[in-house]
Amino acid sequence: MRVAGAGDRVAAVLGRERTWLLATNSLVLVGAVAAGSLVLGTATGWLLTRVRLPAPRLWWVLAALPLAMPSYLLAFAVVATWPGTHGLLPLTVVMVLACTPYVTLPVAAAFRMVDAAQEDVARTLGRGPLATFRAVTLPQVLPAALAGVLLVALYTLSDFGAVALLRHDVFTWAIRAAYEGTFDRTAAAVLALVLVALTLALVAAERRARRRWVRGRAGVAVREVAQVVPGRGATVAAVLALAGVAAASLAFPVVVLLGRLVEGTRNGVDVPDLLRAAGTTLALGVGAAVLAVALAVPVAVLAARYRGRLVAAVESTAYLGHGLPGIVVGLSLVFFSLSAVPALYQSTAVLVLAYAVLFMPKAIGATRAAVERVPPVVEEVARTLGRGAGATWLAVTARQAWPGIAAGGLLVVVTVMKELPATLMLRPTGVDTLATELWRQSALGAYGAAAPAALLLVVIACVPAALLARTPAAAR
Repeated sequence: MRVAGAGDRVAAVLGRERTWLLATNSLVLVGAVAAGSLVLGTATGWLLTRVRLPAPRLWWVLAALPLAMPSYLLAFAVVATWPGTHGLLPLTVVMVLACTPYVTLPVAAAFRMVDAAQEDVARTLGRGPLATFRAVTLPQVLPAALAGVLLVALYTLSDFGAVALLRHDVFTWAIRAAYEGTFDRTAAAVLALVLVALTLALVAAERRARRRWVRGRAGVAVREVAQVVPGRGATVAAVLALAGVAAASLAFPVVVLLGRLVEGTRNGVDVPDLLRAAGTTLALGVGAAVLAVALAVPVAVLAARYRGRLVAAVESTAYLGHGLPGIVVGLSLVFFSLSAVPALYQSTAVLVLAYAVLFMPKAIGATRAAVERVPPVVEEVARTLGRGAGATWLAVTARQAWPGIAAGGLLVVVTVMKELPATLMLRPTGVDTLATELWRQSALGAYGAAAPAALLLVVIACVPAALLARTPAAAR
């Protein structure tokens, strides 16, 4: 609506050389990060599933933990260690380290499901290990890899914190600069729509590629592949490679934060402000989780129990928020609140609504999986005994599905704690979260002062993450 009323300004913004530069920079960054994550994630997934390693559970945990580390914390560690670092190359390295688990986890699951019998047939026909991997294994793993790469591409395209800290000119940075720097709301809206178009194009390209590579395997008995037992040298090399990635993505930022924490405490830490920001972070996370779960449950139950085009349309519409950058959702809610309900502008209600729009798909996925595991016959028995639909849901379905519903809520809490662009645009005046406090101090170059907020953010995020790991539905 904002763009439709802009008239000739739309063509002027689209025709700028800077707009095309932003598109080029964004696509180059997405391509570089996607390629790096695909290679590193596939290699890591192969090592975790096909090679017998010492302490295998440890490497699984270390491979997944970067998901809890916001990309802007990695970028903060880089600029705090090497001031003045900026540009495409360091940003690509940071984003690859942050995003690789999105590829590693589905690829590792796919490697476990590869049919060993097909690989054996290829080897008996004279193909070597590499030729067998390329012709037999890769086509079975690639759909999972493409799904992971799509998540990487969407995350990279929507990222703001790491991009801003490392000063690489892409759409998210330009949208916020147009909105808050030059107060050009029309330019911000036009650039946001271009970013949405790129996002939808990525989703369409991934689906088309997946349809091309998916192989039908219905009714095929799968025999698991035995793990390779490497020699001592190969084992040491594999362990060093996995440890190196974990050190770069986890140990390095934590060590930098601890070092800067010592520096920051020399000038004193404003403990009340820090605790206030921590409390706000937790309160927003819990509030967003409650709203997201409340909105997700009806959609998840509908998708789990019914089929049809209307049901698919409802579920797909609810999932749209997953593909929208936070800065776009934030900008749209700024326009909406100012135009429709000015009293809600920069209110907590609008901020929580933005979180729900962005992260409701996480709650839908977990809730739907949990509801699908509840046998419909149990619900039918309850109905025949005289219980109504609501009573059956509370007494039967919800009681058995609550671990999955809780897992979805915890996923929302963890993600809200890390969210930055929508929070910066929509938070009430004077209200800070740990993420915005980290951003404010980093933007001023006060890395020592930013360290306490960053470290506390990591510590607090570990609590729901640990609960999530203990949730049976999350484990499944």
